[in-house]
Amino acid sequence: MTPFNRAGMDFEHIPHPAPVPGETRQQALLDPGFGKLFTDHMVVIDYDADKGGWHKATLGPREPISLDPAAAVLHYAQEIFEGMKAYKQGDDSLALFRPEQNARRFNDSARRMAMPELPEELFLESIRQLVAIDRDWVPTIPDGALYLRPFMFASEAFLGVRPARQYKYILIASPVGGYFKGGAKAVKIWVSRNYTRAAPGGTGAAKTGGNYAASLVPQAEGIEHGCDQVVFLDAVEKKWIEELGGMNLFFVFDDGSVITPPLTGTILPGITRDSLIQLLREEGLTVREEPYSIDQWRADATSGRLLETMACGTAAVVTPVGTVLGPDGEFHIGSGGTGQITNKIREKLVGIQKGAVPDTHGWTVKL
Repeated sequence: MTPFNRAGMDFEHIPHPAPVPGETRQQALLDPGFGKLFTDHMVVIDYDADKGGWHKATLGPREPISLDPAAAVLHYAQEIFEGMKAYKQGDDSLALFRPEQNARRFNDSARRMAMPELPEELFLESIRQLVAIDRDWVPTIPDGALYLRPFMFASEAFLGVRPARQYKYILIASPVGGYFKGGAKAVKIWVSRNYTRAAPGGTGAAKTGGNYAASLVPQAEGIEHGCDQVVFLDAVEKKWIEELGGMNLFFVFDDGSVITPPLTGTILPGITRDSLIQLLREEGLTVREEPYSIDQWRADATSGRLLETMACGTAAVVTPVGTVLGPDGEFHIGSGGTGQITNKIREKLVGIQKGAVPDTHGWTVKL
């Protein structure tokens, strides 16, 4: 059944000649991992500045992309993406979590990368269409969800430094379990001293692939030291904590206050981050968005003033940070495990996402 289209653009439905058999799909969903398994279908919408903009929306089989070797994305990296999830509810329906925020951030990224904005309703309709046809791919395991990856790239074939005139928007989906192996255990963080993620005036606030590519070398450095993630410091003074390779950070203190680094243009404005700020305040905690240095982090952890540190993002939701390691040595947060606030706020957020906790904010959108 084709869902009602509120986007003002007709989607051509292309039948899948050989979808994955149900028994094979169900077996794969028992242990999907993260980002390794993909559903049968995808959405493609084309943009051409010389043909009036966005046109030709299709919902069809997931298949390889045919791309000219001179496509602008391969040479000048005009590319953006989003990450979001569809969650199974207790009544077997599906719901999205604050999808309009993903649509808005997608367009914020597009403007920064000199790309055309995709109408928000068209973005949301693409999500509805794909989830409707691939709803049987949503895993029912704990921490299971259907991860949605909308992305856009410059497809025009030319070798010149200017914004492209042709683009493709594509949406794919991946059934996932927990992001970190072993569940929501406390992670170990590597402090990057030699590399920075973003600089003032750069693309740090945009969700573009280049930011993540820049994090891979320090991430590998962290893994060599037995760490799960890398934390980046500011590019100017190299002392202020910014974010992890793909997650925002929160610091919980013994006086009932919480600090999270401010959005100054070098940090991705996380949707989970914004949600946690609201939920923590509802728990009676004082949340401040202000700079927090690596030296202060170490001092507060050592003195016991800092009780918990948590990382958050769409993929990992809320994850405790237990140990911090860097060229200057190692320190632990609290007992090195999962703190009470981290555990409580994670359960509340996941509960809202999966329909087990009443959504008083209007964050969930039923499909």
